[in-house]
Amino acid sequence: MSKQIIHTDKAPAAIGPYSQAVRTGNLVYLAGQIPINPATMELEHAFTDQVHRVFTNLQAVCEAAGGGLNNIIKLNIYLLDMEHFAEVNKIMKTYFHEPYPARIAIAVHALPWDAQIELEAVMAL
Repeated sequence: MSKQIIHTDKAPAAIGPYSQAVRTGNLVYLAGQIPINPATMELEHAFTDQVHRVFTNLQAVCEAAGGGLNNIIKLNIYLLDMEHFAEVNKIMKTYFHEPYPARIAIAVHALPWDAQIELEAVMAL
């Protein structure tokens, strides 16, 4: 099966040797998004701003691949602090509608650039 590399300037450029997303068949594998503003390549500071930024960045990559957030079938959420779990759920509901994707939320020790949240996903087109 062939693979198509997905890229958009509406999401941060890769900060390592990876692609923003890769499509193979009708599946798109979206790389992890941390809360970097693509225009400035700077990290958002407040936690709420970080959550909105990662969803906005993920949405931009979904759209570049020909879909949207509601095409996501699997969402992985990585958090530095599980105390933010309820807040992430509340914000997520403003970006998705039912039926929601399958999901996992994991507490991690550290994330790139000292981000407090990272999202990665699989999307079906």
